[in-house]
Amino acid sequence: MDYRMTIIIPVFNEIDNLDRIHSTFTDYFSKSKTKSKVLFIDDGSTDDSFNKISEICTNNPDFEYLKFKENCGLSAAIKAGIDHIDTELIGYIDADLQTTPYDFDILLEDIDNYQAVIGYRGKRKDTLSKKIQSLIANSIRRSLINDGVIDTGCPLKVLRTDVAKKIPFFKGMHRFIPALILLQNGKIKQLKVQHFERIAGTSKFNIFNRSLKALRDTFAYRWMRKSYINYTIEKSKIS
Repeated sequence: MDYRMTIIIPVFNEIDNLDRIHSTFTDYFSKSKTKSKVLFIDDGSTDDSFNKISEICTNNPDFEYLKFKENCGLSAAIKAGIDHIDTELIGYIDADLQTTPYDFDILLEDIDNYQAVIGYRGKRKDTLSKKIQSLIANSIRRSLINDGVIDTGCPLKVLRTDVAKKIPFFKGMHRFIPALILLQNGKIKQLKVQHFERIAGTSKFNIFNRSLKALRDTFAYRWMRKSYINYTIEKSKIS
């Protein structure tokens, strides 16, 4: 089958969400004009998530998986997905389905003119503590790198695969995907998407990994931005 987009879904102990992911994406695939498939990245789950993923993927070409030997973190999961994808486009969404795959079609309308089209959550449906943590993390990032990104934590994104494969990776890079594309002189567009309450499973983020680690990673990005190499070849003769 000729797929145009592969959608990365990192999974770490999300057994309670996987049946809903399966049914939601099956319905989305039947309605979308863009031929797409899912690539699950099992990030060393310790519940029954991988067995459910394997069951979903059996005899179903629209669902594939990679399984990590041990938990490596969100940035590693995204990198593994990008490394193994050969479709023209890469989608990204979280397994909690607090954003919806149906909004991919909104982002896809503009992807031909940009290197990435990313969502921002118009009306957050999170708990107060999670909103405060995100506010702190976003404030830190904006004050230190000022990349113009409204909502770096929104998981709904569409990227051109050739651009995504050039992103320099480090732990915490998932917070800076748009900024790292801008380092390549790429263009991004931001569009409002829907946001919903988490109805199953538990969040993997807290004040430590959402704010304190974000501060550390922001300084790593600032160093990378200062040292990043860009060049344009005007002429060449290579045999």
